[in-house]
Amino acid sequence: MTNRICHIEIDERGLVRPTPEIEQERRVAIYDLLEENSFTPARRPDREMPEGPYRVLLAIREGRLVFDIATEAGEKAAEFHLSLGPFRQVVKDYFQICESYFDAVKRLPPSQIEAIDMARRGIHNEGASILRERLEGKAEVDTDTARRLFTLICVLHWG
Repeated sequence: MTNRICHIEIDERGLVRPTPEIEQERRVAIYDLLEENSFTPARRPDREMPEGPYRVLLAIREGRLVFDIATEAGEKAAEFHLSLGPFRQVVKDYFQICESYFDAVKRLPPSQIEAIDMARRGIHNEGASILRERLEGKAEVDTDTARRLFTLICVLHWG
């Protein structure tokens, strides 16, 4: 399938070193994303869009989230920037619930861990939904791809 991401990289310049838990979340998100995803950059009338699969670099530059997209061979395909404002509260909420979850796993019974995990998934779904809205007209992604990309956006916000 050509409408997919074959490689994803996070620009770590200027980022705070993540905790082991956040690093694990990132590894899992990247693995799951590369195993299965749907990513189609929007066609533009002024420019031919090369066929995928695509290499994606995620970065934060000048306070904006950057998607730098190239073909599998490294040919520049597109670049778009998203405001981070719409993500700030949901990322903050996600980190808070993740902290609660990581703490709960160490000391609470499974029923309480499950309740926290359900809340965590709800916030994660909200973040993925915001991402899909923000990507409208720039790229089309399915829900699972949006969820995994949201996890990576959270990693960029860490610290």
